[in-house]
Amino acid sequence: MKLILRLLWTGAFLLSCNWAFSGDIELKINKKYLNFPVSHKQERAKMTFKSESKPDLSVVIRLASGEADYWVFKDVSDLKGKTIRISYEGDEKGLSKIYQDDFIAGHDSLYRETNRPQFHFTTRRGWINDPNGLIYHDGEYHLFYQHNPYERDWENMHWGHAVSKDLIHWEELPDVLYPDHLGTMYSGSAVIDYENTAGYNRDNVPAMIVAYTAASPDKQVQCIAYSLDNGRTFTKYQKNPVIDSKHIWNSVDTRDPKVFWYKPGKHWVMVLNERDGHSIYISSNLKEWTYQSHTTGFWECPELFELPIDGDPNNTKWVMYGATGTYMLGSFNGKVFKPEMGKYQYTTGSIYAAQTFTNMPDGRRIQIGWGRISHPGMPFNGMMCLPTELTLRTTKDGPRLFNVPIKESEQLFTPLRQWNSLKANEANELLKEFEDADCLRIKTTFKLSHATSAGFNLFGQQMLTYDLNPNTINGVFYSPDDMTSMEITADIYIDRTSIEVFVDNGAYSFSMVRKPDKNNKEGFHFWGNNIDIKDLQVFGVKSIWD
Repeated sequence: MKLILRLLWTGAFLLSCNWAFSGDIELKINKKYLNFPVSHKQERAKMTFKSESKPDLSVVIRLASGEADYWVFKDVSDLKGKTIRISYEGDEKGLSKIYQDDFIAGHDSLYRETNRPQFHFTTRRGWINDPNGLIYHDGEYHLFYQHNPYERDWENMHWGHAVSKDLIHWEELPDVLYPDHLGTMYSGSAVIDYENTAGYNRDNVPAMIVAYTAASPDKQVQCIAYSLDNGRTFTKYQKNPVIDSKHIWNSVDTRDPKVFWYKPGKHWVMVLNERDGHSIYISSNLKEWTYQSHTTGFWECPELFELPIDGDPNNTKWVMYGATGTYMLGSFNGKVFKPEMGKYQYTTGSIYAAQTFTNMPDGRRIQIGWGRISHPGMPFNGMMCLPTELTLRTTKDGPRLFNVPIKESEQLFTPLRQWNSLKANEANELLKEFEDADCLRIKTTFKLSHATSAGFNLFGQQMLTYDLNPNTINGVFYSPDDMTSMEITADIYIDRTSIEVFVDNGAYSFSMVRKPDKNNKEGFHFWGNNIDIKDLQVFGVKSIWD
């Protein structure tokens, strides 16, 4: 027996629902979004979506039966005029609160929420982690990423999607990869198949092909999918998986394929994290892969790319790194990476699983990393760190990886004040006008003349602590290129919930949650015995959401 429900929700239209049986509703889709209430007082329960033109999708959600902590949504614009059935194994009272609208719940405050980062990418709703499939194509930069659309905690891995014209301002699009019978959608990469090696190109349109991990409790396998509409939708390869290697490694940890075209050998290369390091596979068509070699000592999210040293194209090294910001330098012949130097660490802190863009039009090596940053009280979690350019530069110890924000980011920052040759107390006094700033950028160089340690705080939080005795920055070993230098330079980016610091023009960088001591009244505070502030610049910040 079917019962027709009607509800009116904060200006939304009347929604008709058909009860098929306890815990099920049927909706005829005539709006863009379905909005779902979430309560963390509820236990997670399975929800399944069935429609006449899509594979079944099962997720877990804390569907609120009473008051919602926040709302999430599902884009159903591609189902307009069709019927969707939603089954829920939890408290069915929450089903009556689901409603259709052409706007997501809370759209009137979107990107203006109290703890919404203003110059770092965040998703509208839900959890994000690793960036995936970073690629430039047809005038757009694509940022795919790990996404749980149904909660601000990790689960239900989809591939989210956003595009940009300048790597700074992003437009979030619908999710593109959904969990399936092989598992949830873990990390991966994207390429453009200009030579039609996989056979998916149509009418002179080259396919965008993504390689990704499908993860189940039993194993993690590698799959591919292709797009002919510039990444808006993907079709999964019917014979997935293309690599199933658990039986070889006796480990469930086989994931995060990074794929690129190796021009000298005219073949595809996949770098895949397997158990204790990164494996190399090769393929002629992206579908059949042959194992070649393995480099131990890395964990998750592999990268392998070639960079010139000091910009000299005749003097290059290959860089291999993992999710934690450690890297090796060496050579690569298309099948084997031969480490020659390392391991070194170029970045630490909240950043994790950084990946670089494929197909860059100007040859730069640009990366984006996941910022493991929470935003109190918000219906979203995690963010992307600033896009940075990676270069190899000569140092006293040999070539090293440097990491600085991309030149496009300069459009966000307006010079406000600049001073030279200050003492710490003078600088602290001058910075008082900025201590309540929402977002800020500060560049400074200070010299330790009578001190063995010094630093720069914000309301008691140590943004930068430099100790000459053990040679550490914030407790991590760091030796400047001039070993006897008493100076350190820092470029500090302060957003609402995060801080990123680039030391000595990118020789080392780190990131952290912005978490000032509520009982501290100092504001910005240089400290250290008789230190000299050689240079101090303050910049205002424009929002990427304007």
